[in-house]
Amino acid sequence: MYISRLLHHNGALLLGLAALATAAPQELIRRQSSISTLTWNPPSNLVTPLGQVWDHEVATYSDALGFKNYGYDQLMANGGKLNYCVRWDSSLSLTEAQRAQILTALQRSMKKWIDWFVGFDGFPYSSVPVSIVGYAVRSTSQLQGSTSGYDVYTTTDAGGIPQCDPRCGRFFHQDGNYGSCPGGAARHYDLSLWLTDGFVGGAGGDWGQRIAQEYFMSNLNTDNIHILLHEMGHTFALDDFYDWTPTGVTNFIMLSGSSTVITDFDGWMARDWWRHLKTRYGITGGTTTTTTKTTTTATKTTTTSSTKTTTTKTTTTPVKTTTTTTKSSSGGSPLYGQCGGATWTGPTTCAQGTCTYSNPYYSQCL
Repeated sequence: MYISRLLHHNGALLLGLAALATAAPQELIRRQSSISTLTWNPPSNLVTPLGQVWDHEVATYSDALGFKNYGYDQLMANGGKLNYCVRWDSSLSLTEAQRAQILTALQRSMKKWIDWFVGFDGFPYSSVPVSIVGYAVRSTSQLQGSTSGYDVYTTTDAGGIPQCDPRCGRFFHQDGNYGSCPGGAARHYDLSLWLTDGFVGGAGGDWGQRIAQEYFMSNLNTDNIHILLHEMGHTFALDDFYDWTPTGVTNFIMLSGSSTVITDFDGWMARDWWRHLKTRYGITGGTTTTTTKTTTTATKTTTTSSTKTTTTKTTTTPVKTTTTTTKSSSGGSPLYGQCGGATWTGPTTCAQGTCTYSNPYYSQCL
């Protein structure tokens, strides 16, 4: 299954970002020109590095072209929409206004990736609506005001962390069978936005994104919430670049600390995945673009007691993990590489750094 790597960016994520800001206008002009190209015809300077990245991903991912829970699979299975459930891993309360801002920030960020697909090589949607269908909280009292339209969960994972009901999550039901979800398929969630007090860096994968709630909440009105954008890139199958850099490219969102925006290179990397995966959806060429309507249905809020999860076999979003970092000559994982986890079969020592536990499915050399 696809990667779900914990990304302790620390200072690296912020390094040089101030300097990059001065180059933003020119970058925006170049990006607008490139994004309007609707067939596989990347800029000539990106052809070589794009080929390098694709070859690397296919060689290092586990069943890269057979795995079927990438972000592309999710939005296609859900008719061109994406449903989120927010894991509010915090002691703070949320007002209605803040929840509305969270949705707006999530929609704005996802659109920055989706814009690269609209009109490109048979992508069938002109937009991808993003909805929040639920919240997982420590206490229902944390959600101030009306919660109409949300399912509110007090379920927890094995570590006691608020978790949206696994019965309703696509990650746990990739066959699309939500028969055990109290609200049925209409109330399922494709991805989790996991906001954690004091979290360092970020994590992302087919299950969603995890970042610090302090960082996210303080950047709700920021145009580019760059850590979230990076983690969303993982949902769309894009890799990290801890131990190598493709030829001729030095600044892009998936290279931590080098860009605050999705660049041409990021967009074309994502498009490369779409053009290789589209045939699994029966798309072979220029499919007519359709518009997905957003329908908001007010539903009665449900609260699932944490006692109902005692038989649930979930622990902190269990994900099989593959590493894209290369092994060092000493046999240990490199800095920021994976070094442990329930499904991990690679090195359990670090060539550099200390193997640091994150959750039962992931430890990392830090």
